Amino acid sequence: MHTIIEPFRIKMTEPLPITTRGHREAALAAARNNVFLLDAEHVTIDLLTDSGTGAMSDRQWAAMMLGDESYAGSASWRRFEKTVREITGFKHIFPTHQGRAAERILAATRLKPGDIVPNNSHFDTTRANIEYVGARAVDLLAPAGRDLYSNKRFKGNMDLSALERLIETEGAKNIPFCMITVTNNMGGGQPVSLENIRSVKELLGKHGIPLIIDACRFAENSFFIREHEPGYSDRSLLEIAKEMFSLADGATMSAKKDGLANIGGFFGCDNDSWAEDFRDLLILTEGFPTYGGLAGRDLEAIAVGLMEALDCEYQRYRHATVEYVAARLVSRDIPIVRPPGGHAIFIDAAAFCPHLTPSDYPGIGLVNALYLEGGIRAVELGSVMFGKPAASGGEIAAPHELVRLAFPRRVYTQSHFDYVIEVLDLVRRQRDRIKPYRITKQAPFLRHFTAHFAQGEIEAKRGA
Repeated sequence: MHTIIEPFRIKMTEPLPITTRGHREAALAAARNNVFLLDAEHVTIDLLTDSGTGAMSDRQWAAMMLGDESYAGSASWRRFEKTVREITGFKHIFPTHQGRAAERILAATRLKPGDIVPNNSHFDTTRANIEYVGARAVDLLAPAGRDLYSNKRFKGNMDLSALERLIETEGAKNIPFCMITVTNNMGGGQPVSLENIRSVKELLGKHGIPLIIDACRFAENSFFIREHEPGYSDRSLLEIAKEMFSLADGATMSAKKDGLANIGGFFGCDNDSWAEDFRDLLILTEGFPTYGGLAGRDLEAIAVGLMEALDCEYQRYRHATVEYVAARLVSRDIPIVRPPGGHAIFIDAAAFCPHLTPSDYPGIGLVNALYLEGGIRAVELGSVMFGKPAASGGEIAAPHELVRLAFPRRVYTQSHFDYVIEVLDLVRRQRDRIKPYRITKQAPFLRHFTAHFAQGEIEAKRGA
C-alpha cells in the first residue's frame, strides 16, 4: 500500500482553542510580541517545540500506575536503568529532570574557562551551558549542511577536516570532549551517518578526546540511517542505536523527544571518574541518583517510550508526515530546508522575507505573522536565538534566519497539517506586510525565551 497511516488510533481528545484575529492581536501584544510568552489557551496549533509535547501511549499511561516513589533504589529506577542500558550500553546512567540538566552538570564538572567544545551544531541550551562556565562552543558542520537547499543526505555530519584543524590549532588538552548532536536540530533536523560518527571517534581517539552524543532524537537518526545509509536497511532501529552509542564515551539525552515523555532525561558514560563527579553534583542540584529530579511514574513512562520510539512503523509514519508537509510547501514556493528533517519543517525566513535584513529579525516577523493569521505557534532559529555580540558593538548575525515548525509526537492529524499549509501559503502571499522587530528587553543567556519585541518600520535593504 502507498498510503502510510498513523500506527495508532485515538482514545482521548482535547479541545483546541479556536480564536479570532482580534483575540490573537491582543494576546500577542500582551506577550510583548514573543510567542514564548503566550498562554497555551491562546494557541490553536502549537508547533513551538517537539520537546515534552507529545501524546503518550496507553502502555505508557499504564506503566505510570506502577510508579514506585521510593526515594532511593525504586523499582521504577531499575526498569529505567535496564532500558537505557539496553539501548546505550553505558556503565553509568543518571536520570535528570530534563536534558539541559544533564548538559549543565556535564559542563560544570568537565569544563573550565577557556576550554573548547566542538560539535556539528550546538543547540541553544547546550551552547548556553558551555558558555556559562566560560568555555567556548564551536560549530563544525560539514559543508553540505550549510547549503539549505541541497538534497544531499546526512547534512548533519561533522566536518572532519575542520575538527582536525581545530585540534591541531587549539591543542587536544584544551578540548575536554567533543559532541555530536543527533539529529542536528540547529541545521534543519538533519541526520548524522554512522560512517561520520565512526570517523569522528577515530580522529578523537588519536588525541585522547572523548566523544559525547547529544541523543535527544537518537531514534529518528537511527531511522534515517536505516533508510539511507548503505548496509543498514535490514537492521532494526535498536541495533542501529546500539551501534551508534557504542562509538561514544557518553551521552546526554532529553527524554522529552525520543523518550516520548513529557519530562525527563539522562546522562550516561563509562568513565568512573566522570560518573563520580556527575553523581556528586546531581545529588546537590537534582536529587538522589536513582531518581534525579523525576517521579517514579516519569521513569516508568520514559522506559516504555524509549522503546516505542524505536518502533519502525511509528518512525515511518512520523517521517512521512514531515515529508507530506514539506512537499506541499515546496510546491507553493515556500523556501524550506531540504531534504526535510525528522522532527520539523525549517523555513528560510530570510528568503521568505527578502525585504528584511538579519538585524530586522525576519524570523520573529514570520513567527508572529503565522500566529496572527492562524493561531499557529512556531519558533525562530535565527539571529535572536543564535546571534552574537560584536566586539565593535551591535551583533553578529546567525548563519541562517530559520523558523522551525516542530511536530509534537502523535498529536496532530493530516487535517491539522493541511491547515498549517494553508495558513503558510496565505502569509506568503502577504509577506511584504511582515514588519521588522527590535528587542526592547533581553536576558544575558537564552534571551529568546523571555525577550520583549517591538515592531519597527521597513527600511531600504542595506547595500541595495
